[in-house]
Amino acid sequence: MKSRKKWMFTMVAILLLSTILGACGGNSGNAGGDKGAGGDKAGAKVTASGLDISKKVELQFYMLGDAPKDLPAIEEIINKLALEDLNATVKFNFTTWTDWDQKYKLLLSSGQPIDLIFTADWTQYQAYAKKGAFKPLDELLPVAAPELQKFVPKDMWEAVKIDNKIFTVPATYKEYVTNGFVWREDLREKYNLPKPVDIPTFEAYLDGIKQNEPTMTPLSMNSDVKNNLMYVYREIAHEQIGALPYGLGVKYKTPSDIYSYWGSDEQKDDLTTFKRWMDKGFIQKNVLNSKDTLQDPINSGKAAAILGDNPTRFNDMVIKLQSTHPDWKLGYYPFPLKTGVATPVHPIHNGFAIPNSSKNPERALAFYEKMVTDKRYNLPTQYGIEGKNYKVNSEGKYEMIGDSTSNGFPREGMNGWAWRNPEYMLFDKNFDGVQAIFDELDKIQVPDKFNGFAEDYTAYQAERAALEQVEKQYLYPLLAGLVDNVDEGLATFMDKAKSAGLEKVQEAYKKQWLEYVQKQGF
Repeated sequence: MKSRKKWMFTMVAILLLSTILGACGGNSGNAGGDKGAGGDKAGAKVTASGLDISKKVELQFYMLGDAPKDLPAIEEIINKLALEDLNATVKFNFTTWTDWDQKYKLLLSSGQPIDLIFTADWTQYQAYAKKGAFKPLDELLPVAAPELQKFVPKDMWEAVKIDNKIFTVPATYKEYVTNGFVWREDLREKYNLPKPVDIPTFEAYLDGIKQNEPTMTPLSMNSDVKNNLMYVYREIAHEQIGALPYGLGVKYKTPSDIYSYWGSDEQKDDLTTFKRWMDKGFIQKNVLNSKDTLQDPINSGKAAAILGDNPTRFNDMVIKLQSTHPDWKLGYYPFPLKTGVATPVHPIHNGFAIPNSSKNPERALAFYEKMVTDKRYNLPTQYGIEGKNYKVNSEGKYEMIGDSTSNGFPREGMNGWAWRNPEYMLFDKNFDGVQAIFDELDKIQVPDKFNGFAEDYTAYQAERAALEQVEKQYLYPLLAGLVDNVDEGLATFMDKAKSAGLEKVQEAYKKQWLEYVQKQGF
């Protein structure tokens, strides 16, 4: 018995010593920075920066717009990589463009687990960040995404801060997303119509299309008449800069002179124009029920012009049309050449944030680092599968395989504007024209004064929601030109807006805006 106890004691001591030595060996190995999804002998897995990835997770990734047909194949490629590198898989989710703003709001307010979501000034990033919808990234970045932290310039990290905290990862690609007229140039040439460079020449072009192509809708428009008609029209007609809410307006050179656009003579004149366009048949009668993108009717030949679109998206349309209708041509004229104000895209414009509902914030940020900085992740999610969706020609240019109807993943098919990496980007031959536009805009570029503002609507949240409903019920029909008497319709809208709390909301917003302008020294 004594001999047996002595033997058992010796074995326990040996096992304990082996465990201690094994643990020390494992820890020293990881301290050296294990590449990929390595791990110690005890089974824990860590990234190069020491992030624990021992638990397998599925990340929920949300993007705006419509999913490309070949998304499942791309998801399979990315999941194979992410499983090996980060012990994670990802589910790419898309909102579709139909009522995307309502869906976006619901995603952030429902508490649904979301790990990464697209952000932009036009998705109200500043206001959502101010309200605490996203997790701050300042402490997460060094641990989960140190390479991404280095990749994004310091001034861009500073530019996206809200209340001195980082809530989104900004895109680093310099571009202009200023609006410009888009039109069927082949039809303009055919009927000898004016080149659109301002509202009068644009309207003359629409007139010519209506007279010569009676079965075609001159102007492509959809139910979002507030953003796609009113704001764009104000930008070119009144040199309005920034889409201020609640019927307010401000011009670039005088940012402290904030005024009320709703109810003004300026608005009445604009509404009269929209009514004239509807009466002339420039816009389809059922516009408020249309869920098409602005580009689809142009691509299908149902419409002849877009009031405003940016140079890059215009180029995407050119690529698609060349593949399906090589005899068609598109024309483009950037608004800044008339207004004299061209602002390069603000870092806030395209980004990705981690909502507070995320169950895996560290892993999500580590995965997003891969999307931006790792070519194996970046190229498939931007251009699809090489040899199937695209090829790179001898000049290093992108070429679509097939056409826009047969290709399941067109260029930037996932709307991955936020994770563009300038070092990896592929451009088609037509992009030379876009670059020429950018070069022209570089000559008149000015700093963006507007996207750094973060609204806090806590004090008037109820009135804000009520105003939103009033806009849709009474303003949208006016904007669509569907109200017979503009004066009466505008008076009714203003009465309803005031009852909903318009004056309170405007005063509160103005106060915040003027504080911002003064603080920035504009």
